[in-house]
Amino acid sequence: MINDVIKPTIGELFSTDSPLMFDVPRYQREYTWAKRDWENLFDDISDNDKGYFLGSIIVIDHGYNAEKGVTQCELIDGQQRLTTVSLLLAALYDQLSKHKDDAEEDEDEVNVELINLKNRLIMKKSKGQTRVVPQVQGQNLQDYRALMGERVSNQIKDKRPKYAGNRKIYKAYAYFESRLEAMVEAPERTHPNNAYEAFSNFLDKVLSAVIVQISVSNASEAYTLFESLNNRGQALSAVDLIKNTLLSSFKDATEEDLDDHFNQWQRMLSLLGEDYKTQERFFRQAYAAFRREVNKPFITGTAQYPLGAVATRSNLLHIYEKQIKNDAAGMLDWLLKNAEEYTKIALVDTDGISGDLEESLMNLSRIQGVPSYVLLLHLMRRADSLSLTDQHLVQVNDLLVKFFVRRNLTDAPPTRDLTRIFINIVEGIEDEKKTGDDLVQFVRAKLLAVSADDNRFAEMLAGPLYESNPDTARFILTSLATPSVTKEMKGLWERVPSGTYVWTIEHVLPQGKNLPDAWVTMIAGGDKALAAQIQNDHVHELGNLTLTGYNSTLSNLSFQEKKLRKDKDGNSVGYLNGLNINSDIASRNDWDEAAITARTAKLVKEVIQLFTL
Repeated sequence: MINDVIKPTIGELFSTDSPLMFDVPRYQREYTWAKRDWENLFDDISDNDKGYFLGSIIVIDHGYNAEKGVTQCELIDGQQRLTTVSLLLAALYDQLSKHKDDAEEDEDEVNVELINLKNRLIMKKSKGQTRVVPQVQGQNLQDYRALMGERVSNQIKDKRPKYAGNRKIYKAYAYFESRLEAMVEAPERTHPNNAYEAFSNFLDKVLSAVIVQISVSNASEAYTLFESLNNRGQALSAVDLIKNTLLSSFKDATEEDLDDHFNQWQRMLSLLGEDYKTQERFFRQAYAAFRREVNKPFITGTAQYPLGAVATRSNLLHIYEKQIKNDAAGMLDWLLKNAEEYTKIALVDTDGISGDLEESLMNLSRIQGVPSYVLLLHLMRRADSLSLTDQHLVQVNDLLVKFFVRRNLTDAPPTRDLTRIFINIVEGIEDEKKTGDDLVQFVRAKLLAVSADDNRFAEMLAGPLYESNPDTARFILTSLATPSVTKEMKGLWERVPSGTYVWTIEHVLPQGKNLPDAWVTMIAGGDKALAAQIQNDHVHELGNLTLTGYNSTLSNLSFQEKKLRKDKDGNSVGYLNGLNINSDIASRNDWDEAAITARTAKLVKEVIQLFTL
């Protein structure tokens, strides 16, 4: 996996005679380091002895290009650090040039030192070629080259882009310039009369700093290495590395064609949104939704799925690299078309879908039905050939919602089986050539076959529902209450600016440890121990749960106070708030163990009927 690991100093990495060129691929995000990062780098080098460790970089070594006279190293990890170090070296070059008359060395020695520093930044054998090549996004490359032309080498003729001074490349340089100037202006500096020597000493420290350079053969290996080096346990996305591999495959394309491919990729990501988890999940689920189609070009023996039975985070790069090698342009087009449907399923962009379909997709999202996007992507991409209308898709969504309500409570089928189940449904539709109404019934039968039966569902519904699964409890309560919501009411899923729901889950019998005396008297005749036992046994049951808009104002109030509570405008905010699920509570004058048990049994029956498959 790892071709080579070396520990060069910055001086060796940026050696005047070195052919190494560090090229930041297009997929990388733009240069993002800011003042705190620049400050940390400068202070770390300044405050420590020579040989300070600056961290590691990961490169793909593309070998020596005799025509260009460079060894191109694709900088997969470490672009922020190397770009920043090069800007610091550029600032040092400028300051040393300005103060060379202060030098105690001979003029020839000073000129050689300056030429060597220039050649560390601008490659000696390739006129105008910078050793670090930032990526193009955010005008990083334009800004960088213009800056190097202004401050280091007149071989670079690039003009400063408009507003460059407001962007990070120029700001980083300006920061280092100000820190270096402050270094020689400070009264306590070591050489008050020799600015050149002060800068030269600091340059020695920079050049002596150590980097660990890890060389790998391809993006897939780089990603695997990312995983193993990631000691914080944070999920790393393979999406950027897929992009890099894809765009690298177009290396022989014209600049115009390369831009078209790049824009096509950016269009796809814009459809999916900025969330990395959504992007990565899309790549996995797109493969799952069309597994047979994707594997067909690679079948040479008996293996039905040579790319993999499912796409996981560990094999995702392998799957897409194989497709890129086979037909990069075709794969990119395929991804874009899938993204156009996926963005609707994930509700990133709801333009062009009916209100009923949007609502059913919203419910599927609320009940955490994301694993079923495999099936929905296949159906929505193939809607015409499968004779599916929007109404058919709504029916399938409603089945999926019912399936996930039951699954989330019973854990049947287990989470690990969900992707396989939806792939099997997709391929079963293909095998049996199901379309239209028959397809909907086929999906129903397949979901029913793997779901828990009504007895198991009822058992879980009758237990401590809120404690075991509060999100599903909310979904069930809102589903029961939906028929009674009027236009004048706030939506059951509406949120206030702080992010909390307008309608909150209310425990009729309070869930707090210290029950008020009024409740102890009502449910246990004043026996605190018995009241605590009843609370422990029943407080989280479905029969003790409801929805109110003002949970914090009800809290531990007595039953009658909760029931009759009104806001300052005289609107009922207690159990007389108009929701149907509160009608049986509002009709009572007390609330005890028997009332909770009876309401639980009643609601369990309603829920089973509502979510039957």
